[in-house]
Amino acid sequence: MPTPRTLLVALSTLALGAVLPLAPPSQATERTPDSEVITDWNRTAVEVVSVDARKPTAEPFIWYGFVSAAVYNAVVGIEGRYTPYKWDVRGPRHASSEAAAAAAARRVLLTYFPASEGRINAAYSASLAKIPEGRARDAGVAFGERAAEHLVELREGDGRDATVPFERAPEPGVWRPELPGYRPFANPWLGKLRPMLLDSPEQYLPGPPPELTSERYTRDFAEVRAMGARDSAERTPEQTETALFFTDPLPQQLQAAYRERVTRRGADIVEAARLFAAANTASADATITTWNAKQTYALWRPITAIRQAHTDGNPSTGGDPTWLPLTNTPPYPEYIGGHCANDGAVMAVLDRLTGGDIDLRVHSAVTGTTRTYRDSADFNRDVIDARVWEGIHFRTADVVGNRVGRKIGRFAVAHYFKPVRQPL
Repeated sequence: MPTPRTLLVALSTLALGAVLPLAPPSQATERTPDSEVITDWNRTAVEVVSVDARKPTAEPFIWYGFVSAAVYNAVVGIEGRYTPYKWDVRGPRHASSEAAAAAAARRVLLTYFPASEGRINAAYSASLAKIPEGRARDAGVAFGERAAEHLVELREGDGRDATVPFERAPEPGVWRPELPGYRPFANPWLGKLRPMLLDSPEQYLPGPPPELTSERYTRDFAEVRAMGARDSAERTPEQTETALFFTDPLPQQLQAAYRERVTRRGADIVEAARLFAAANTASADATITTWNAKQTYALWRPITAIRQAHTDGNPSTGGDPTWLPLTNTPPYPEYIGGHCANDGAVMAVLDRLTGGDIDLRVHSAVTGTTRTYRDSADFNRDVIDARVWEGIHFRTADVVGNRVGRKIGRFAVAHYFKPVRQPL
């Protein structure tokens, strides 16, 4: 009996005919579709991954990267303009790129989240209802299925959900489960996952954190103890608002900001697909790099460091066995800061795609406020500060994480999602 995958490839091949090598697109004769199908399916991906499946911490960035990469390939394979992601084929020029985007997103989500079949198929029916029936729609659907199948094949055996033990004695400076809940290391497999863009999880592994007796550690310790305490008398109301603003789950917070931006600025389907793919694959690799660093260095969190300061061998770090951070400490080691690594990756991507005017409106459901950022440096500054003021990171981890993320974002745009060279 043929497998479902065999049938899918066969049907796609019959519908497409021979898949052509990538070539520069001819001059478009019709208006390029707008970004609606891209934002619709990004919203559906968020609902499936983060609402239905309740994927925790930074893990959603991996799944958003998968969906965005497949959708991007489906779109540029038909519309052209940019090089596909790890693919060298293109679809028929008459095909509907909107149908291709919807089919690609649907197939990727159904592959990994079959329990959400009802939600996914309802979104798919809504997408196809907006596209006229006929040859163009059918060809687009077939090519989108092919793009999704390629992405799924690329990710086979990538290390998802592998058993990765964390066996470190709770010595001074070493992470251990903490309040609240004393939960074990969340998703340790993320640090060994095959990246989407980079060669390995170690490609941008930073150097180690400061020694516990160093001046930098002493300075970081004093800052987070004073500014990140739940009852801090030194943190201003404005600083507290900034800290709480960035406690909204980052993967979903950024997806909403991308959707708002491409819609408000009237991006077409190609530019929107490129932004989501570049930002989300860079974030996926920033997450993988972060978890690899956390496993490698296993530095304790401020809550443990401050409560156990009498064990660190540093006479300049005064401890407090009752100290609590402003916000709950997440269940994984401190160095490097994952939020800041993802922020750095995204800001570097947006800088390259926009020429420096990122024009990003970010909303926080926690504070009920919206902030507009034109300059990536302002965004990076705020998130670095916020994680210290929340009491969950030392400043060095945030600064280093953001720097690593920026390297990943620049790598993403330098090596992928590039304009197709036009013939002379």
